Amino acid sequence: MTPIRAYVGLGANLGNAQATLTAALQSLRALPETTLHQVSAFYLTAPIDSHGPDYVNAVAALDTRLAPLDLLARLQGIENAFGRERPYRNAPRTLDLDLLLYGDASIALPTLTVPHPRMHERAFVLVPLADIAPSELTIPGQGELRALLAGVSGQPTQRQETP
Repeated sequence: MTPIRAYVGLGANLGNAQATLTAALQSLRALPETTLHQVSAFYLTAPIDSHGPDYVNAVAALDTRLAPLDLLARLQGIENAFGRERPYRNAPRTLDLDLLLYGDASIALPTLTVPHPRMHERAFVLVPLADIAPSELTIPGQGELRALLAGVSGQPTQRQETP
């Protein structure tokens, strides 16, 4: 199987979030049949539809031979290893790994929706994605990344040092 370019959103707002994201990137590097291709800068963002401390967010580009559900299971395993709990929707978290894009696939399963269903509404996803994605990237069913960025320009993101 030819590797697929997948994009994974990383976020954390409990504990030392920047150190957690750095460690999570090491876990992504260790995934089987997967190469960590590129990582965006880290961004500090306020919680949306939630409360708690600000988040540190980033996006990683992976080249993977893992099937989408296998990749999702591995991402959830990494989250669990970092103490992720899901007491309620949008709860503060030690680590969140979202499969944003899997090639140009559109996936609608009970356990996985790709593209991530709210990514086009979130600067904390689109801004770091734009750091590393091709300028002409189109998100299936949502539009061109450049156009989507204009729609989230009112959501502040503060660029941190590059990981």
